[in-house]
Amino acid sequence: MKRNEPIYTICKYSPLELLSGFSLKTERLDPTPISFSCAESCGHPNLCGYGKAVLEEVLSRDIRCLLLVDCCDVCRRIYDILLNRGGMKFLYLLPLPHKNGSGEITRMERELRRLSDALCQMTGREFDLPLALDAWRRACQAEVLSTPHILLTGAHGGSSLLRTVQARSNLPIVDETCTGNRGLLQPPDLPDRDMFFRTYAQALLCQEKPCMRMQFREEGQNPNAVGVICHTMKFCDYYGFRYAAMKKKWKVPTLKIETDATPQSSGQLHTRLDAFFETIQPRKKVEVAKGVVNYVAGVDSGSASTDAVILDGEKRIVASTVLPTGAGAAAGVQKALNEVLRQAGLNVEDLAAIVATGYGRETVGTGNTSVTEITCHAKGAHHLFPQARTVIDIGGQDSKVICLDGNGNVTNFVMNDKCAAGTGRFLENMARTLQLSLDEMSELGLRWKKDVTISSMCTVFAESEVVSLVAANTETADIIHGLNQAVANKTASLVRRIHGEAPYIMSGGVAKNRGVVKALEEALNAEIYVPQQAQICGALGAALIAWEEVQYGQSER
Repeated sequence: MKRNEPIYTICKYSPLELLSGFSLKTERLDPTPISFSCAESCGHPNLCGYGKAVLEEVLSRDIRCLLLVDCCDVCRRIYDILLNRGGMKFLYLLPLPHKNGSGEITRMERELRRLSDALCQMTGREFDLPLALDAWRRACQAEVLSTPHILLTGAHGGSSLLRTVQARSNLPIVDETCTGNRGLLQPPDLPDRDMFFRTYAQALLCQEKPCMRMQFREEGQNPNAVGVICHTMKFCDYYGFRYAAMKKKWKVPTLKIETDATPQSSGQLHTRLDAFFETIQPRKKVEVAKGVVNYVAGVDSGSASTDAVILDGEKRIVASTVLPTGAGAAAGVQKALNEVLRQAGLNVEDLAAIVATGYGRETVGTGNTSVTEITCHAKGAHHLFPQARTVIDIGGQDSKVICLDGNGNVTNFVMNDKCAAGTGRFLENMARTLQLSLDEMSELGLRWKKDVTISSMCTVFAESEVVSLVAANTETADIIHGLNQAVANKTASLVRRIHGEAPYIMSGGVAKNRGVVKALEEALNAEIYVPQQAQICGALGAALIAWEEVQYGQSER
């Protein structure tokens, strides 16, 4: 092994200081791959995203020296795959106790000695105690903030996730994920090498900011954390359980986000983060026109449609439209805005402020500011139905459930994942398969006679089921009812996940589908209020936010 070739590590429990005692350079893997092409050529497809990301990094960069810690099962799988593949100059799996009692510390000491023997054999050098102690002393500074901050915890997200969260927050972020904020206990005065291994094992297992996977983790509330973001790896149940326990115990706003270790689905991630920060951080003031203010506008740039609303000085809707988004979000927004201006007989100069929302809110280049659709749907729903405590929005690309307090403030929310299951896009595809329009599908679904179960919510697999049912001469109305029930059951599970309560209000384009609404009412055992303006609820909320900002600005002048 070359002296300048680093040994790569992945975990905050990696014994970096021990490696320093052999004059070895270390570097932590921070993978954010675009794809898993290399990893899937040699690993099982059911490996979690982080396991695939580590494999992808090792294989694509031809990394030959890797020290793994078996903090979870996927690290053992990575070790097995690389060991079987061969070609590594140094590959070591360090067992890690998940407790820090005396027995576990003794076991950790024994494992560190074995690693030391392996390093001695690999390098041909003896362990240098002063070098290791010097590195240990430099590793005793875990980040602690005494000012308000956001705590990022949970599974590894890496520098990419940390930058994303920080860029969207007005408060500092403290990274206490399983690979972040490493800090050891101070080393005592050590007379010999034997004492080093005992005390160093204890320092590793008793870190100031331990990984959530460690069973001794105390979930006591950090008094300076005004919000907590818990990152989980997609399909990793462990951190989901810990998040649920944390959310129940901590008395600050909490958010769970999921990634698969790639930068995919950044739009949904940004929406979740922005909506969370909008509940705990003051919104930036809108730059509004001076003088007499009569009109404001809200534009909702969605995946399927772009909606626009103009309000007058009394918060009355003077114009609204729903148009297909088309191939370009910016063009869709401009078209919708031109249409409502035409309806109202106004010019864009007559608008005191424009607020944009939806997935295209940051790219359309229109409006004084942008606000997430979570906040806007909540604002619009509360305006239309002040008694509402839960907003159910099924749009073209995703589904959202938003919990409100008596003042219309967002207290909790959840979105479906990046799959289109249970959304308007899913129903559009099924209508196309049945050769029906969405309006025809809505009406026909109310005339069902027999229960039909659609077992898969995957658009591709569900389409195959529908084709098979058609071939079996199943009544079209019964098939549609089965689809409606599938959508309703998936949405109801989102409602239950965040303990949504009646009264309910439904927004989004699918609110027009009476079959879905009826099936959802049965799934929730409660009535759902569907306003006439359900499809423009997000744009209405954006316009209401613009109206409030204008009124606030006028009162200061």
